[in-house]
This record gives sequence, structure tokens and C-alpha cells, in this order.
Amino acid sequence: MTRFDLSRRQALAAGTAALGVASLGGVAQAQQQRVVLGTWGGDYSRLIQKNIDAPFLKGKGVEVVYDEAGSAPRRAKMQAEARLPRGTTDIQALSAAEMYEMQQAGLLAPIDYAQIPLAGNLIPAMKYPHGIGHIYSAKVSVYNPKLVAAPKSFKDSFDPKHGNKMGIIDIQYQFVMLAAALSNGGSVSNFEPGKEVLMAAKKAGARIYPTNEAFAAALKSEEIHSGIMWKARVVQWQNAGISVESAAPSEGVPYYISGFCIPKNAPNKAGAHVFLNAMLEKGAQENFAIDMGYNGTVTNAVVAPDLNKRIGFTPEEQKLLVDLDYGYIAKNDAAMKEWWDKVFKA
Repeated sequence: MTRFDLSRRQALAAGTAALGVASLGGVAQAQQQRVVLGTWGGDYSRLIQKNIDAPFLKGKGVEVVYDEAGSAPRRAKMQAEARLPRGTTDIQALSAAEMYEMQQAGLLAPIDYAQIPLAGNLIPAMKYPHGIGHIYSAKVSVYNPKLVAAPKSFKDSFDPKHGNKMGIIDIQYQFVMLAAALSNGGSVSNFEPGKEVLMAAKKAGARIYPTNEAFAAALKSEEIHSGIMWKARVVQWQNAGISVESAAPSEGVPYYISGFCIPKNAPNKAGAHVFLNAMLEKGAQENFAIDMGYNGTVTNAVVAPDLNKRIGFTPEEQKLLVDLDYGYIAKNDAAMKEWWDKVFKA
């Protein structure tokens, strides 16, 4: 399996550099900046503004401009702009799998950890050569306990018996295909068995929603009663009064890591590093856990025990956590997206 991690030597060097006095100067020099951030819209963009931008950047003269779109069109845009001396964004919000894909395509600049003083607090596994993990959770089965019994597996979640009460999220095609594959004998390195499962669900009437927010609205109105989603989102929806619970599927619980990377031709790399440092602020990480239900990626964030119980994983569930094969996803993403759009959604 391909890993997207720093070597031990690189991690130690990055952490040491991040604590150096010189790194403080690197941040200070980029204070008066306009930083263009490519990111998803909806809740994620709103919470970046609330928990990172407003408290840690605006007062320092940093203007964050939001270029909102799904990750697929943003990655296509990065590829289209690759030959330009200057791209149109300074930083991109992507999943770890997508960051790996962009790194392999030669589209990312290495992270200069010497310009990020707070990087010394990062969980080592979230320190990548070409990106930084911001938040993480894992894919679980979700359901309305008033309307359906708790699923024990992804196989239960995709059971055609649910008909049109089953929801599927379009923008999460990679993870939906992975979960379906795991339910049918596949693995993180073989998504093909998932196609049969998804076509059966579609034939039974499964509803496809364009975004996470649309899926949540359908759960709230009880148009649907089940599907799959990040555990973190379940917490967020519970906070919003939606009747929803989560269950760890027996086939395995795939990690989800969302983070930030810098395009190789970003016009303002220094400003991008300022943003990355603000993202690692203790308060920003703690408030994302509260507002969005995702686990933070820094060691100094403090999460209340009751919240940690809701967003984290029990010792038994931790044994089910599985990492992704980023190399497999990068190699097959274009074909997966083509199948998803032209066959599954057709």
C-alpha cells in the first residue's frame, strides 16, 4: 500500500525547523497578504471563515478570498493551469487521497515547515511533504433510529431492501465506491466489486444527492432513513436536531483526512504558509471539533470528554479503522469518476 507520509528523518527536521526563531520571521513577513483559497462550499467554507479566518487572520491584515467548488473541478483547474507561471489559487483544500494525486502529478509545492511555527504540534501522521492534515474522521453507516434498525455493516447500508429510503452522496463518489467494494469482498486496493452493489442499490431506487448538505436535508425531512457518511458529520447533524446515529461497519472503517496543500505555481506561497499556521491554532482546531465534529490534527487541542466520545472511536472501533491506498485511488480516479457519471448516475 502506498503511504503519503514524511519519513522519520523528514518529520523530525520539519518539526525542529518549525520551532526555530527564523520561522517566526517567515510568518511575519507575509502578514499583509491576499490569499486565494480553493475549497468546498457549504459548511466547510463557513467554518473556515468562522474558526480560522475571522479570529486568526483578519486582524493581521490577511484577506482570504474563497474560490468555492467541488474537489473534482478544482483539481481539473489545477491541471489546466499547470503550465502557467502563476496559477489562480494560493492554497487548496483536498482530501489526503486527492493531495497524493496532485503530488504525483507534479502540481504541488513542498510545504516549508520552517514557515509554520505551530507545525511542531502536528500529529506526525498528518505531516506530509506536500500537504498538511487539517481534520480527520472515518466513514460509517448512518441511519435514523426512528425509522430503521441499526446497520451492522456496509452490506446492510447498501441493501436494496431500503429502496428509495437509501441516500448516496454524489461528491463522495470515491468513498462510496470504496464502502460498496468492502461490502462485497473488495478492498482499499480493489473497488471493482462495489460497482455491482451500487447498481443494485440504484435499481432499487436509491436517491443520489449532490452534496453533504442536501443529504442532511433529506435525512431531516425523513425522505431517506440511511446511508453512509463521516462520523463527524453525524455529530454536526445531531447538534442541528436531526434524528441520526452512526454505526461502525464490520467490514472496516475507512479513514478520511482533509487537509491543505499549495499549488506549485501559487502566486503567494508565503501567504499560504500564514494560512496553514493559523489553521493549526489550538482554538481553531478545538472549535472545528465542536462545530463540525471532526478530530483535530494537533496534539495540544483539548476536546471535552463527552464530545470526544461522540466524535472519536472506541478501542473496538479503532481495530476496524483502515487506511486508504492512495496510490490505487490516484491511478484509478479518472476511470472511477467516468464510471460514476456515465454509468451509475446515467
